[in-house]
Amino acid sequence: MKGAHHDPVDHARTTQPHAGESFIDTLWLPGLGLIMLGTVTIAGFIAATAYGRTEMQLPLGFIAGALVTAGAILIALEHHRVKRVEQRWLAEHPEGLRLG
Repeated sequence: MKGAHHDPVDHARTTQPHAGESFIDTLWLPGLGLIMLGTVTIAGFIAATAYGRTEMQLPLGFIAGALVTAGAILIALEHHRVKRVEQRWLAEHPEGLRLG
């Protein structure tokens, strides 16, 4: 398989070239990791709320929000990079299928 970090778009074998993009493109992993840490922090926030630890609620809430937001931003930036790679490939291969 070709280097997926250079061009993770499946140009030849599917009518949906971005299907499975998150599995092919490993540059999504930092964003997914941040979202995972944010989810764990949300669980900590819920536990702090359940046990009445009010001094921990605000910091955990802010940290969880920041982690999930940062992860979503990283994933969005990576998807935009993949779209730019796809546009460059389509410009270099005018005979390629333009499916949408």
